[in-house]
Amino acid sequence: MVRKKAEHHDRLLAPLEEISLHQENIEKIEFIQNWCPKLRILLLQSNLIAKIENLNKLKHLQYLNLALNNIEVIENLDRCESLTKLDLTLNFIGKIVSIESLVGNYNLQNLYLTGNPCTDFDNYRDFVIGTLPQLATLDGVEIDRSNRIMALQNLPIIRSDILFEQQNYLCQRQKQKTRLQNDITNKWENEYKDMDPEERNKKFWAEKCEHAPEVRYEIEHMRQLKLKSEEPEKKEEKRPIKLFAPDGRPFNINQAKIKFMFSDAEPDKFILDLAVYKHLDSSLLDIDVQTNYVRVTLKGKIFQLHLPEEVETTNAVAERSQTTGHLVVTMPKVNGTIKSKMALKSNSKTQIDQRCKENQTAITGQSKREFLEIGPAEDVLDFTKITKKSNPSYIDPRFTLDEKKPSHNFVDDPEVPPLV
Repeated sequence: MVRKKAEHHDRLLAPLEEISLHQENIEKIEFIQNWCPKLRILLLQSNLIAKIENLNKLKHLQYLNLALNNIEVIENLDRCESLTKLDLTLNFIGKIVSIESLVGNYNLQNLYLTGNPCTDFDNYRDFVIGTLPQLATLDGVEIDRSNRIMALQNLPIIRSDILFEQQNYLCQRQKQKTRLQNDITNKWENEYKDMDPEERNKKFWAEKCEHAPEVRYEIEHMRQLKLKSEEPEKKEEKRPIKLFAPDGRPFNINQAKIKFMFSDAEPDKFILDLAVYKHLDSSLLDIDVQTNYVRVTLKGKIFQLHLPEEVETTNAVAERSQTTGHLVVTMPKVNGTIKSKMALKSNSKTQIDQRCKENQTAITGQSKREFLEIGPAEDVLDFTKITKKSNPSYIDPRFTLDEKKPSHNFVDDPEVPPLV
């Protein structure tokens, strides 16, 4: 509420210097001195405040309006050293001696007590002027120098008379308070208990009532009941769940308050183990795996988990145990898959290189005889004498052929010319 009232100041409370909180049904002053320490003007009229309190930290406060409240004693303003104007119109201040607590407020110039019971006391004005000589006006009327001198001279006598009248008022007020509390309690417990709301409202507003704090509380209570009866019944709207932060980061949500285990021990995958209820039908589960989060919906309740690394959505696998009912979602990491592929590729390349080296070694050296089988192992071939130019007497054994003799029944055909 206070922040809403500070809309003209971009809803900033700390530097706020003026605020109006009138007609807000405030019953107690609290927190305002901590939220708005630089306040100069504070308007709290037309509320239900019964005690002046929690204002001692407002060192810059100059104007305080507490008119139309339920205040009966002036107190706890001695530390508001900058206070220049105090409005307590139409309260229930009967303890007039309590104004002596304002003696230390040297800057106080304007005081309003109109409509309080203390104004009916004899010599009320002279007592206030004599007690607070720093005042310039009282109840909107300027104080003359002659009035101030006369009030100061007669203050001891006036004070004794004021104390007597104050004591009589306080006794009457105590009796009134007890009587009104009993009457209001009996009225609501007996007379208004089974009465129709419309008839009750008519009867209440037609009755004459006293001017007292208890009656003000009752009037406000009736007003709230009337407003509540006139308002149409509103269905409770479920607060929408925010799944993502403004920057797009997914929130961690566990609406179902279900136990789970998340494992990232594997270098290439994440494993999520959800303790799904054993007898919950799998058709009531909805699983959505995205690159940076996983979401499981259980009977309309959302479980969402933000993943520390991106995963492959196409290769994600969801399995459910038939024994325990647990749901296990396995999500391969994008970086883990790339690394494994690179590792396999490097391993295969290493193996190919190793095989090539083995084959090359097999072609040269002593292992050559495994394929050629030429001569004994001790023989060493001299490839320098393999051609005629290097050795004219060398005859290649592959071209040395034995003459083939014809068979015994071979008949030479004379018509066939001889081979040249």
